[in-house]
Amino acid sequence: MPDTDVLAINAGSSSLKVSRRPAGHAITVERLGDAPTWRGDVPLPDAPAMPDLEHALHACLGALADRQDLGTLGAVVHRVVHGGERYTAPVLLDDATVADLEGLVKLAPLHLPGNLAGVRAARRVLPDLPHVGVFDTAFHATLPPRAYRYAVPISWYTDHGVRRYGFHGPSHDGVTRHAAELLGRRREELRIVSLHLGNGCSAAAVDRGRSIDTSMGLTTLDGLVMGSRPGSIDPGVLLHLLREGMTVTQLDADLHRASGLLGLSRRSNDVRDLRAAEGEGDADARLALDVFTYRIRIMIGSLSFAMGGLDAIVFTGGIGQHDVATRRDALAGLGDFGIRVDEARNAAHGPRIDADDSDVAVLVIATDEEGMMAEAARELLEGRAAGAAAPGVR
Repeated sequence: MPDTDVLAINAGSSSLKVSRRPAGHAITVERLGDAPTWRGDVPLPDAPAMPDLEHALHACLGALADRQDLGTLGAVVHRVVHGGERYTAPVLLDDATVADLEGLVKLAPLHLPGNLAGVRAARRVLPDLPHVGVFDTAFHATLPPRAYRYAVPISWYTDHGVRRYGFHGPSHDGVTRHAAELLGRRREELRIVSLHLGNGCSAAAVDRGRSIDTSMGLTTLDGLVMGSRPGSIDPGVLLHLLREGMTVTQLDADLHRASGLLGLSRRSNDVRDLRAAEGEGDADARLALDVFTYRIRIMIGSLSFAMGGLDAIVFTGGIGQHDVATRRDALAGLGDFGIRVDEARNAAHGPRIDADDSDVAVLVIATDEEGMMAEAARELLEGRAAGAAAPGVR
C-alpha cells in the first residue's frame, strides 16, 4: 500500500479536519451546530447544513469527491488523542476496539468523545474501508517509569490510571525524523528536544529515536504555557480555589479556556495579537510572552539533562514555525551551553537557524501530523496483508 490514498480524520467536539494523503487536499470545519466555518484548499459546495460530525463529514467527502474519485481510497485513519497504557501503536478500529476505547474517555473527557464520534460517523459513511486509529500518546509509550510515574499513592496509578502519558506524538515523531534527515544523520544517534508550539504546546526529549520524557502528563493541561491552558501549576492552587468555593465546573472551564496566554494577558490566546499589543506598550501582553518563552527555555534545559546532552532543538507548530521572536527569546542567553541562533536565518524561518559556531543544531520544521497518521495506517495494513501480528495493544 505505499502509494495508496488515505483519508485522515481529526474530529473534535465541535470541529472536523479531513485531508487526503498523499494528494494533500485538506478541509477544516469549525463551530459545528452553531455557525460552521469552512477553510481549506477545496471549496464548500452549496453551504450544506452541518449540525453534527456526520453531516460535516458528508459535506467534506462531497467536496473532496469533486477533486478526486473517492473509490481510490484505501483506508481511513483517525487521530485518537488518548490510548492509555493499552494502545501503544496504530490499531484497526472495529466494533470491539471502539467500545473498549469508550472506557478511556475518563482520561480525556474533552477530546476523546469527539474523536470517537468521528470514528463512528466515518465508519457509517465509509463502511467498506478499513479504519485505523493512531494515538497521540503512543509515541511516548517508551517513557521509563521514572519519567511517567507521579509521586502519589500507588492506588492512584493502579486504580485510576494516574501517570504521565504525553501527547502530540505524531508531531514529535515526524519532525524529529525530518530533523535527522536535514542533519544527514540517523535519528538513533541524536538527542533532540522537540517543541510543538501552538494553541496547545508540548515538548519531548527524543533520545536516539525514543521519547524518554515529555511535558504533558495525564492530560493536556500540564507542562508548557499554552494559548488558554496554564501548563504546570502547583496542585495546591487548585485545592485552595476549591476550598474558597470555586466549583469543579468553573475550575475546569478556567483551566482549559481562560488560562495560559489569554489568562495572563487578559487580551488573547494568539501570539500574533500579543506581539501587536506588546508593540503598543501593553505590559500584560509583554508579561504573557515573557512567561511563555521562559517556560520553554527551562523545559529545554530539563529535557536536555534527562538525555545527558543535546544535539538538536526542533521548533514546530503554528507558533514554533512562524514566530521569530518566540524562537529568539526562548534561546536567548544560552551561548554558554552551545546554543546560538543566527538572526538572519531565524528571520527567514530556517530550516536551520543555528549560527555557524553553535554546538547545537536548531531547526524549524513544519509538522505534518496527518501525513504521519497516513503512513502509520499504511504500515499497519501492509503488515496485516503480509500476515504479521497486529501491534498496538497490550
